[in-house]
Amino acid sequence: MNLKKYYIILALFCSQFVVAQEGLPVFLDYLQDNLYLLHPSMAGASKTTKLRGTARGQWAGVEDSPALQTVSLNGRIGEKVGVGGILFNDRNGFFSQQGVYATFSYHLLLSRNYVELNQLSFGISLGVLQGKLDETNFDLTDFDPVIAGIEQSDSYINVDFGMSYNFLDFFAHFTVKNVLPTNRDIFTEAFEPNNQRRYIVSMGYVISPNFSDWSFEPSALFQATERTGEANIDLNAKAYYKLDWGRLWGGLSYRRSLDGAEFTPNGETVDIQKTQFVSPFIGGSYDRFLFGYTYSNQTNSVVLTNGGFHQVTLGYNLGENKDPYDCNCPAVN
Repeated sequence: MNLKKYYIILALFCSQFVVAQEGLPVFLDYLQDNLYLLHPSMAGASKTTKLRGTARGQWAGVEDSPALQTVSLNGRIGEKVGVGGILFNDRNGFFSQQGVYATFSYHLLLSRNYVELNQLSFGISLGVLQGKLDETNFDLTDFDPVIAGIEQSDSYINVDFGMSYNFLDFFAHFTVKNVLPTNRDIFTEAFEPNNQRRYIVSMGYVISPNFSDWSFEPSALFQATERTGEANIDLNAKAYYKLDWGRLWGGLSYRRSLDGAEFTPNGETVDIQKTQFVSPFIGGSYDRFLFGYTYSNQTNSVVLTNGGFHQVTLGYNLGENKDPYDCNCPAVN
């Protein structure tokens, strides 16, 4: 087996996703005041219009390692309607995809006034995406009728749907990504099923001690892919510190897959490895500006590299659409 084929196989083994990713990958940027990137129902849920940009690199030190860049904007129009948009570029070796999402959301205030937070939100995103498979550097001397030796591309659409509930310091979200079945011509059913539906459930609570500038937010996120049965869970602990000019935060996230991949370490016995990541993160806001950094380390015994995963988030709040709620609820205040 040549070196390039070895890296491809090992990369697939160590990756968080077994099949080719359709739509935006689910990473940890939702912990950096960027919930809209994951949940369409959070478009316009905050009192401010939010502009966010992210850049993520995986397996530092590995040539052509996976990378993702996103730009998003969301805000509220009037009292109940939210809108948003996302641009992204995702590259993983010979595969890449670019896309744009447009989001419409609707927010129902269930409380008797506009100060107490009791809000049920619904959101839907329509995405137009293009997937590419670059075969120009493939070795064509070993004939394979599937390999054309060109850059193949295919465009398609898909839909994400979600709902959120924010009640004082408690929050919960449910999102279905890639609702529509999709066949991409650059893949075959043997390599990629047309059912890419992914279900995401998350919830948390902000604990605010009396007469303290500190607050603490334990949360959890569960996601599962319908066709392949892949599932994993995030357990998160986050702390905030309030300042006159903004807010600082930091925390730790632990992600573990609930299913395992079989491998043979010595050619005789078969072991099962469940993917797990430990991700410390820090961030802060100053006036209208925001910065966040997330580092992820894969803690399995078999890994591609010890270089880790790095993600940077930059943000700017364009302006306030409404008065803040009377709660310690960073996601919407």
